[in-house]
Amino acid sequence: MAFINIDHRQQQVSFAQAVVKGLGKNRGLFFPRQLSPLQDIPALLRMDFIDRSTVILQHLAGPEIQRKWLEKAFDFPLPLNRVSERVHALELFHGPSLAFKDFGARFMAQCLAEFSAGKKTTILTATSGDTGAAVAQAFYGQEHIDVVVLYPRGKVTPLQEKLFCTLGGNIRTVAVEDDFDACQDLVKQSFDDPELVQTLGLNSANSINVARLLAQVCYYFEALAKLPPGTRPVFSVPSGNFGNVTAALLAIVVGLPAKRVIAATNCNDTVPRFFKDGRWDPKPTVATLTNAMDISLPNNFPRVLELQKNHGLNLPRLLTSFAVDDAETRLAVRELDDLAYLADPHSALAWKALSLDLAKDETGVFLCTAHPAKFIETIEDVLQKPITLPRELERVCQKDVLSTVMPADYHSLREFLLSR
Repeated sequence: MAFINIDHRQQQVSFAQAVVKGLGKNRGLFFPRQLSPLQDIPALLRMDFIDRSTVILQHLAGPEIQRKWLEKAFDFPLPLNRVSERVHALELFHGPSLAFKDFGARFMAQCLAEFSAGKKTTILTATSGDTGAAVAQAFYGQEHIDVVVLYPRGKVTPLQEKLFCTLGGNIRTVAVEDDFDACQDLVKQSFDDPELVQTLGLNSANSINVARLLAQVCYYFEALAKLPPGTRPVFSVPSGNFGNVTAALLAIVVGLPAKRVIAATNCNDTVPRFFKDGRWDPKPTVATLTNAMDISLPNNFPRVLELQKNHGLNLPRLLTSFAVDDAETRLAVRELDDLAYLADPHSALAWKALSLDLAKDETGVFLCTAHPAKFIETIEDVLQKPITLPRELERVCQKDVLSTVMPADYHSLREFLLSR
């Protein structure tokens, strides 16, 4: 299966090469060169999640994908819960880091263990909240692989931080004195440094790595499989770096019979404004309640445009985008609680966007991307009642944070990376 660098289309690699390289020439993103429809969608939807995901990922990435990888990667529940008459919550937070990013990180870990063939690899990734924990948990203790996670100091919740900054061993964490976009730019600068890439065997586990992205396609089909036959749902996706939205649109291109996708952002509304006036005009990142989405330069959006330009995606018909502010998000948490559903701010934001755009004859699914207890301070403040911590958070809440504090300076990062 061929993958191209969408910025330098002459660079063509295999899926294994795309996973190991992470980024292409001049920071270009890898993407399937060709996409074709999956065969017999009704039969596919009758399969169990692991068998169906194996078919989907072999279709997208090639026959080297093995079922046993998915058995190890996707070894946790994936429930679809009815919240109201026409609205369902797809809960993606039942993995070890309590966030949707466990799907992509754990699949990528299985791929990299196979494709790196024992060579030294350094995973360098940036996180705005949940990626760090998912990547750290997926690669913790894995031989020949070191992990370095950059995150904006003071801009992730304390419990999010504890999930990935208390492990030690092959996991190093860096609290950068700036925002997520600065962290992401440091990662990109590192990949532009040939000596660093060669010396450390650099790879990225952000959704810029195509393995992360493809894994996310699978749960959209699972949501459809759990709905009544013939349902064409509207998906509402909390959106920061736009990997999750890209996966939804990719699923539609290869045959998922969804009606459309809503990209729900917070006040960092580069994409909603772009859809409104056609101008790509990122503004300085604003800190919000939904910190994992505090991103003004969504790295995956070029893949969305690639689907439109070269794979027949009808973007105006299939994707809309709304910005939901903090006041509306707090209200959404309370409104969902009144419906007997406890949601974290990101998931509540997606529900609010869905409620603003769902027609009376449509069925909606909003993605629940993180366990509400990861945002216990916000939830307890909004609802004025205590929230019980799951065991994954109880285990880490008293541990010391092991992070190195660093300015957003590439030379400082480079020195840190080469110090081990």
